[in-house]
Amino acid sequence: MSFALTLDLARNAILHALLLAGPLLLVAVVVGLLVSVAQAVTQIQEQTIAFVAKLVAVSIVFLVMLSWLLQIAVRYTTELMRGVPGMVS
Repeated sequence: MSFALTLDLARNAILHALLLAGPLLLVAVVVGLLVSVAQAVTQIQEQTIAFVAKLVAVSIVFLVMLSWLLQIAVRYTTELMRGVPGMVS
């Protein structure tokens, strides 16, 4: 296994990890920001409100995007497994 192949595998793994986690993290950040602004305006300083709001939002987005996330993960795993014989030689 060459150095270039190792770098390519690492780059693809990182890109796929970002692709899979990115939408969920983006939703968590946006919901957290919106809840924080609402709490600042209303002067409610309860930490569980932000946690529950983020948990619900991320769960909903995860369930909506589950099919797409699985397609991406399965496609990447299939490509990786198909490339194993070429990596050994």
